[in-house]
Amino acid sequence: MDARYAIEDTSEIITPGIVVFREVLEANIAKMIAIAGDVARLRPHCKTHKMREIVELQLASGVTKHKAATFAEAEMLVSAGVRDVLLAYNLVGPNIARAVKFRQKYPDVVLSVTADHIGPIEALSKAMAQAGTTVEVLLDLDTGQHRTGVAVGVAAVDLYKAIVEADGLVPGGLHLYDGQNHQTDLNERRLAVMSCWEQTAGLRDQLEANGWSVPRIVAGGTGQFPVYAEVDDPAIELSPGTCVFHDIGYGQMFPDLDFEAAALLLTRVISRPTSDRVTFDLGYKAVASDPPADRRVVFPDIPDAKLVLQNEEHLVVQTNSADRFQPGDEQFAIPRHTCPTSALHKQVFIVSEGKLADRWDVAARDRWLTI
Repeated sequence: MDARYAIEDTSEIITPGIVVFREVLEANIAKMIAIAGDVARLRPHCKTHKMREIVELQLASGVTKHKAATFAEAEMLVSAGVRDVLLAYNLVGPNIARAVKFRQKYPDVVLSVTADHIGPIEALSKAMAQAGTTVEVLLDLDTGQHRTGVAVGVAAVDLYKAIVEADGLVPGGLHLYDGQNHQTDLNERRLAVMSCWEQTAGLRDQLEANGWSVPRIVAGGTGQFPVYAEVDDPAIELSPGTCVFHDIGYGQMFPDLDFEAAALLLTRVISRPTSDRVTFDLGYKAVASDPPADRRVVFPDIPDAKLVLQNEEHLVVQTNSADRFQPGDEQFAIPRHTCPTSALHKQVFIVSEGKLADRWDVAARDRWLTI
């Protein structure tokens, strides 16, 4: 392991646990800003970390606009001092009323949300108008991922018109998340990303020609934002997320991204059941289980490690070097998908200059805080 990941005393770190290395985290934030070119262009997503202290570090670096996926994340952002929050999740059901409550509880916070269907647009309009307040709405676009959003075309124009004309709603622009663009080759990714941008910029021009305000285009995720950063357009807001922690998945998928793993899993050996197997206390209650079972983590110090079995509290690794491990021995594992991994932990351990310095709550891991 790199010397930056050394810890003088691990006796107070309960495993399995996330250890965040503060200096690496701060370097990742600085790189994110450098790629953006201008801190004012950034609207980073907090879903990766869900922690107030990390938002405070970003605010201290000049990042004032932020993005969330849940109301818990939105409230966490506000508690850290953020006053411009994009809840990039289409609101339905009780979330319509929660948006009203959020605006009433935090009237000094600019709240914007996304929408891609006339039903929720009308419901949100009615709720906001009845409450005597407003909310900004960004039209959510689908440029090929087919998860949410409306394709660029007549239907998109009609929906934006509905937002413009609706009581209680303020047109906030366009939301472009092209998560399908995960080409490993940077040139191929650039071509794909620019195709999405050209569609979106064309729609923006059409909407503005109709006399409608399109104040922002929130574009991309971690893998795409360096390409969008190359576009000289004042409407663009870049919304990377994973880069603050980085992980194995993004490191392998996007080798051009110059970030380092800042959040590692510390795990301890609890058994050595056979001559070539070692069992760690790293079950799927502690690490994201959406990657395939044999690729959920990487052990930097066990290069031949093969993940052969995982249960709620156990991870069995097959390795030719099993005989060098004893119960209680420690290892670092880097998660393949760090965002849902952080949601599995109540707190993370903060290491600075080789020493355990603090614990931070993963405050927004729940679905709701007060609203």
